[in-house]
Amino acid sequence: QVHLVESGGSLVQAGGSLRLSCAASISISSLNAVGWYRQVPGKQRELVATITGGGTTDYADSVKGRFTISTDNAQNTVYLQMNSLKPEDTAVYYCSAQYMYGPTPARSWGQGTQVTVSS
Repeated sequence: QVHLVESGGSLVQAGGSLRLSCAASISISSLNAVGWYRQVPGKQRELVATITGGGTTDYADSVKGRFTISTDNAQNTVYLQMNSLKPEDTAVYYCSAQYMYGPTPARSWGQGTQVTVSS
């Protein structure tokens, strides 16, 4: 199983920036895809951004142009650079990896990191 550890969440003012990190227990390049998701109490977890093993990225409409997902294969780490933050970006942010566990597709989640954007 792949273990993921997020970090970088904090309290920031609207308009500010944060960079979240997701450290994986195995090589990022061996994963099918890695994504950042977020969740607020009472709502479903939503996709924020994904990056495939081939480097293809995708973003939720609400963060396009403000957030950037990237990888550092040497550090086995996936980043989420968040700029121009808004109060509605406040949530617990989770990292998730998709990979093959033998012949079986699998998914792992990190424990989450809190991002709070004050107005």
